[in-house]
Amino acid sequence: MSENRQRKVEQGEGRVDRWLTAKLLGITVGMFGFGYLLVPLYDVFCEVTGFGGRTDNQAAVAPLVVDENREIEVEFIASVGASEGWSFRPSVSRMTIKPGQLYKTTFYAENQKERARVGHAVPSVSPGTAAKYLQKTECFCFEQQSFGGKEGKDMPVVFFVDPELPQYLDTLTLSYTFFETPQVASESGRGADG
Repeated sequence: MSENRQRKVEQGEGRVDRWLTAKLLGITVGMFGFGYLLVPLYDVFCEVTGFGGRTDNQAAVAPLVVDENREIEVEFIASVGASEGWSFRPSVSRMTIKPGQLYKTTFYAENQKERARVGHAVPSVSPGTAAKYLQKTECFCFEQQSFGGKEGKDMPVVFFVDPELPQYLDTLTLSYTFFETPQVASESGRGADG
């Protein structure tokens, strides 16, 4: 009788162990899935609300009335993401502009490696509340940028600041973080053999 009882206890413990393992595995998969979805959800949230200074949408060029009585300082900042081997900088560090008028500036990027690479820039505007007022009509950030080995190029940004920008804001910062975009073998025109 005691052997029978012992066997039932061991079988019950085995079921509990399998159930606990399955539960922990399910939690792990759920956490990974949540973490994976968090980035796209955050991007959508930022695009809808303007939170984080995201300005990913291209502005339609509409005739605006230039506010000749107001000047705004726009600062330009460039940084490189985690990937190495890039040089990236604005052509000017700041501009004094009038709201409603179109302006053009450039950022210079250089691939410092021998191999061809593709890069992409992520824009941000500070303060975040001003993001919806700084509109880009043309920007290198709208598309990925291809670079040959050791190639550098000036990349344009055409923008304006909406005259509706609140009066208490007189300085805006447009910053870009430039990083390498991973290439899929078929996109780069090479097979798995390279």
